[in-house]
Amino acid sequence: MKWVKFKVKTTTEAEDIIISSFYDLGLEGAQIEDKVPLSAWEKEQMFVDILPDGPEDDGIAYLSFFVEKDEDGSLKLNGGTTDTDTILRQLKEELESLRTFLDIGEGSLTVEETEDLDWINNWKQYFHQFYIDDILVIPSWEEMKPEDQGKTVLHIDPGTAFGTGMHDTTQLCIRQLRKYVKKDTVLLDVGTGSGILAILALMFGAKYAVGTDLDPCAEPAVRDNCESNHIDSGRFRMLTGNIITEPAVREEVGYNCYDIVVANILAEVLTALTPVIVDQLKVGGIYITSGIIDDKEEKVAEAIKAAGLEILEITRQGEWVSVTAKRTR
Repeated sequence: MKWVKFKVKTTTEAEDIIISSFYDLGLEGAQIEDKVPLSAWEKEQMFVDILPDGPEDDGIAYLSFFVEKDEDGSLKLNGGTTDTDTILRQLKEELESLRTFLDIGEGSLTVEETEDLDWINNWKQYFHQFYIDDILVIPSWEEMKPEDQGKTVLHIDPGTAFGTGMHDTTQLCIRQLRKYVKKDTVLLDVGTGSGILAILALMFGAKYAVGTDLDPCAEPAVRDNCESNHIDSGRFRMLTGNIITEPAVREEVGYNCYDIVVANILAEVLTALTPVIVDQLKVGGIYITSGIIDDKEEKVAEAIKAAGLEILEITRQGEWVSVTAKRTR
């Protein structure tokens, strides 16, 4: 199997946002190379190249993304075919858009072809079972330890869809879901990725969940993860599409019918999403947002208030923020 690697030179500060933005375009398998010192826990847990001790962090990062190449030379992306020049143009446009509000450094792009790359499986050596509070998150290729029997267990294999529960933003959402999910909760998860948030909400007692994602890879990931966690397929519906820009997606999702909407995505996307998604919430419904870097908190909070929602609480972990609000009318 052949793959084309798109590699961007950027800053360590811009890593998370570029990865999320490129994933939204359909690129997969982010590989991170930087000189940021890794903690012992990160060396065990994170999906990154484990670098030996080296020079001091220079703030530069190289991010690589992989697209499958067909025998006829075309590239497979988002369930269709495209070419290298088209993807390069999209990536350059996205980087220039990010540059307007973020220091992305050089922002240069290079392209090369790679054969027999098993990146989908190679990262598994860095993903091991871990706890989010009292929830044990464990991938399918690891066995439960005897001392963990009887614990709340989430079986999650992200595959080609983003989301394992390791990131601060995901953990912030999980704690808010645990707080607000009730027995008959109907939930909408925007940008569901691997399905981790909606699956946990169902495990916490929610009645039904709908997930939306731009990436078609999310659908098989959600299906597999629901099966691994014994979630009945009739309780979780997945839709592929952009709920912000596609009226047909909003119609299919439904209006005024969700007790909770959760969105763990970038602050810039949340500001565009909020005035749209408010109509999906029931009156009295809860809106849980995360993916907000701390200096973007005010921007998201203003968008939430402008949409007529009442902010209930703001929680933080590391440099990330979660804003929880309520539709009051």
